[in-house]
Amino acid sequence: MTQEFSAILIEWQKRHGRRDLPWQISNDPYAIWVSEIMLQQTQVVTVIPYYERFLSAFPNLEALASASLDDVLSLWSGLGYYSRARNLHKAAKMLSNLGKFPDSPEALSGLPGIGRSTAAAIAAFAFSRRAAILDGNVKRVFARFFGIEGHPGEKGVENRMWEKAESLLPESEIGCYTQALMDLGAGLCSRRNPDCAKCPLNSGCIARLSGRVHELPQPAPKKALPLRETTFLVLAREGRLLFERRPGKGIWAELLCFPELAQGQDLSVFDPSNTECLPSFTHAFTHFRLKIEAVLIETGKHREGIWLSMEEALASPIPNPVRKILGRIRQPFP
Repeated sequence: MTQEFSAILIEWQKRHGRRDLPWQISNDPYAIWVSEIMLQQTQVVTVIPYYERFLSAFPNLEALASASLDDVLSLWSGLGYYSRARNLHKAAKMLSNLGKFPDSPEALSGLPGIGRSTAAAIAAFAFSRRAAILDGNVKRVFARFFGIEGHPGEKGVENRMWEKAESLLPESEIGCYTQALMDLGAGLCSRRNPDCAKCPLNSGCIARLSGRVHELPQPAPKKALPLRETTFLVLAREGRLLFERRPGKGIWAELLCFPELAQGQDLSVFDPSNTECLPSFTHAFTHFRLKIEAVLIETGKHREGIWLSMEEALASPIPNPVRKILGRIRQPFP
C-alpha cells in the first residue's frame, strides 16, 4: 500500500479533489505564492475573499512591490498573523529587483516568510518541480496512515515525516499529488471528524486499523497560557477617534491601534467630558491571552496622533480586537 500511496492519491484528486479554487485557475507563480502565504495557518474558506480582494488591488508582482505597506496591511486586516503581509511585501520588493520569480524550492525558501513546505508547494504548483510539502494537514495524514507516534512539532518526529514525504514523491503529476495531500488533510482526514469510510487510503491506514484515529497525531503537551491585561483608550473628538501606529516589532507591528492606558495614568489628563466603559473581552495569541478593556472618552483636548473617522478607521490596517471595539461603539459617537 505504501508503494501505491501517491498513485492512489493522484487518481482520487482527479475524481474528488478541489480544482476550482481561485488560485488554481492558472500556474501564475505570483498568484500561487500569495495564496500559499495566506493559507498558512488559515482555512481556505476564510482566505478566498481576502485573496480575491488582494489580487484585485495588486494583480501582479510589480503592483505589490510598488504599494505602500499601509495599503497591504489594510487589505490584510482581519486575516491575522500580520507578519505574513509584511514578509509578502518585503519579498515582492526583493523579487521586483531580481527581475524574475525563482523556480526552485531552494531559491524560494530564501525569501521572507517562505519556509521549506511553502517553497515546495509554490515550486510544485507553478513550475511542476518535484518537491515535498509537510504542512499541518499533511502531518496529520502521515501520522495516521503510517502510525507515527509522537507530537509532529517535535524535531525528531518532524524529521521522520520529512523523510517519509520525500520518499513518497511521484515521478510525475507532482502538482496533482501535492493538491491531493492538501485536500485529503483539509477534508476527509480532518482533525475532529475524519470521514474514514470515504478515504482512498483507508485500507492501509494504521490508525484506522488499530482504532487510533482520534489519538493520532499525538497532541502537544498542554500548557496554561498566561493572561495579560491592557486597557485601550478610545479617545473621541469632533467625530474622530485617536490612533497610534504600533512599533515595527512585537504584536500588531506597524498596525494602527488605540493608545493604551499607562500604569498609574489618570484619565483626567484627557479633559474628559464623558466616559463609557465598553464590554471587555479576551483575545488569544499563540503564547498568551490578552484581556482587553476599552474606555470611550469624549475629550476636548487635542493629542498628537492619527485622528480618523469611523469609516476611515475601518478601512485602515487595524487588528481584529480594534475592529471588535469599533463595532461596540454606539453611533453617533462624540
